[in-house]
Amino acid sequence: QVQLVEYGGGLVQAGGSLRLSCAASGRTFSSYAMGWFRQAPGKEREFVAAITWRGGTTSYADSVKGRFTISRDNAKNTVYLQMNSLKPEDTAVYSCAVRTSVTIVKYDYWGQGTQVTVSS
Repeated sequence: QVQLVEYGGGLVQAGGSLRLSCAASGRTFSSYAMGWFRQAPGKEREFVAAITWRGGTTSYADSVKGRFTISRDNAKNTVYLQMNSLKPEDTAVYSCAVRTSVTIVKYDYWGQGTQVTVSS
């Protein structure tokens, strides 16, 4: 089991920045990668960004490329999502998740989510 807790959500004006943190505990050694997802009201959950624990390889949704940066601190078992140039359409509940398989893109453990609201 892996437990995840997100921090850092809040209310920000358009053009502003926020940094989300996701602290992992438990069987973190079984993790291959960490991802951030978001879900806006009435919409499907969507992928935002991901990073591998060992190599630090990153991937991003097209909608956030150039604005969001995912990073990790292996010593703290923590992943961050730096969000700049925020837009009202970035408003959503942001959740982090753990992917344990190298070959299968499936996220097995999820945090409870943190609300990000961007006002226009």
